[in-house]
Formats: sequence, C-alpha cells, structure tokens
Amino acid sequence: MPLSPRERRQRELESRAPFARLPLWLRALSALPLPAWYALAHFLAWLGEHVTPYRRAVVNGQLRRCFPEFSEADVTRTRRAFYRNFAEVLVEIVKALTISADEVRRRVTLRNVAAVRAELDAGHSVITLTSHNGNWEWTLLAMSLGMGYPIDAAYKPIHGRFGDRLMLTLRGRFGARMIPAKRLLMRVLRHRGQPRIVAMVADQDPVSSSVRHVTRFFDQDTAFFIGPEAIARHAGMAVFYVAVRRAARGHYEVTFEPLAARGEELPPGALIERYAQRIEAFTRERPADWLWSYRRWRVRREPLPEAGAPPAPPGASA
Repeated sequence: MPLSPRERRQRELESRAPFARLPLWLRALSALPLPAWYALAHFLAWLGEHVTPYRRAVVNGQLRRCFPEFSEADVTRTRRAFYRNFAEVLVEIVKALTISADEVRRRVTLRNVAAVRAELDAGHSVITLTSHNGNWEWTLLAMSLGMGYPIDAAYKPIHGRFGDRLMLTLRGRFGARMIPAKRLLMRVLRHRGQPRIVAMVADQDPVSSSVRHVTRFFDQDTAFFIGPEAIARHAGMAVFYVAVRRAARGHYEVTFEPLAARGEELPPGALIERYAQRIEAFTRERPADWLWSYRRWRVRREPLPEAGAPPAPPGASA
C-alpha cells in the first residue's frame, strides 16, 4: 500500500540520524549554494581533463570504439562535454546531502509516473532500471519524494566505513531503503504482498560475478548483471527503464519507460538485451551524458584504438 504522510515523515526523520554523524565541514560544504558549486565544477572539469587527466585515455578509447564514425574533433568535443557534465554531477552529489525536498521537486521532473503507479496500486511491486546517464543520485531522491511507495534501492557496499556511510546517508535522505544487492531477491520475496519499487542501476561491468549475460552493446560483446532479470522472473514483476535527461544545468527530466510487462514470457537474457539496447539508444542521443570514465570493457580481446587509428571491424580479435 502507498506510504501514508506519517510514514513518509518517519522515514525522513530516520534518514537524518546518519546525516548528523557526518563531519561538520562536509555538512557546511554541502550547504553552499548551487551557483558556487557550479563555478567549482567548471574548474574541476578543466583540471580533470587537462591538468591531472582523470582517465582521459579510457574516455578517449571508449568513445572511439563506441562511435567509430566520430572524427577526432567529435571525440574531443564529446570528451570535453563529458568532463563538464561529470563535474556538475559530482558537485550535485555533494549538494544532495543538504538539498531540500522542494528543490529536488523543482529540479527533477518525473514523467509517466502513472504507468508505474498503476502496477503499484494494483498491489504489484515493480523494478526500475536506470543507467549512469544524467544524475542517477538525484533521480533516486526525486523518486523517493514523488512515487508515494516504499523504495528498496540495490547497492554494493563501499570499501571504507566513511564512504559507505556517506552513500547510505545520501541515497536514503528521503526514505529509500538501501539493500545490499546480494540480499535483494530475498527481500523482494519476503515482502511480496507489500507493493514497492525495487530501484537498480545495472549498467556496470560484472567483473566479480560469474552470473552474467553477454550481449552486443555498442557493437561489442558486453557482459551485464543478470540479477534484474532473475528478480523479475522469480517475483513476476513489471520492469521500467528510467531515462534521465539533462534539461538544463541542474535540471533533469526522468521518464519511466516500460521495458517488460508483469508476467511477460521472455527467453533467458531477453530483458537484459532490451535494457542494453535502450541504454545504447539513449546514450547515442546524448553521448556526453554517459559515464565514459568508467572502464566498461575491462576484459577484452581487442585493444582500444589509438588516436587516428581506424577502428577494428566488429568481432575482430588481436
């Protein structure tokens, strides 16, 4: 059933306790106005691209491989826009520690919410799958405020007590419950009669997992976590892709797009392939908004192309 106003308030109060344990300097820093943060982001983008290059070779190589039609000028332009967008997301994440609920609602617009709520109102839980496009952290905050149902968000515990506590505090600010990914299926099955949203970001490389599905992604064999599909099958849940578009600096449009209907009979791996295809299509529309600094293809037969070198044909090996 939907969260009552009292339950929402209780969850918000619960989320404040971890915040109070964060260092005072971090809370004070987060309280700076966004214009000040964006001025810093401009400097960080320049620093990260040119002075102390942050994974620039990774960004260049992956852009060249995924967009073989790009000229070097296109790669440079997209890389520059990526560093600018990435720096803005970083400062927005710090700001998320103190941003108000009203400001989140003003800056993040949720679209096609009715399709998700129709499932929830009928007593069925749903899975929402997003990707590292736009600001995925603000998206979770906006969903916590705007969906009206409990949210269980999958996460991988971070090594280091401070970093883990920081992420839990940030993501749970408006009531989302952070659930370690390994325990997610068990929690879903335990709460089958209580409709909720299971939120996942699953476009990372499952390097440490033997349970994966390999599909074509940007014309390369690419492994994806199989977890979202396994949970959807076991619990009979509808799945939605969450497309996060940058409307303007500090403003995002979040659209819920049906990916698989509840109870839809799909061959093994089909849901993951739909997810991969949607991420690729969405990223091709806005190439600078995906997280290109993340080493998505860690184990590969083909080397990443050098500047000016023609791309290897699909399927070619070194």
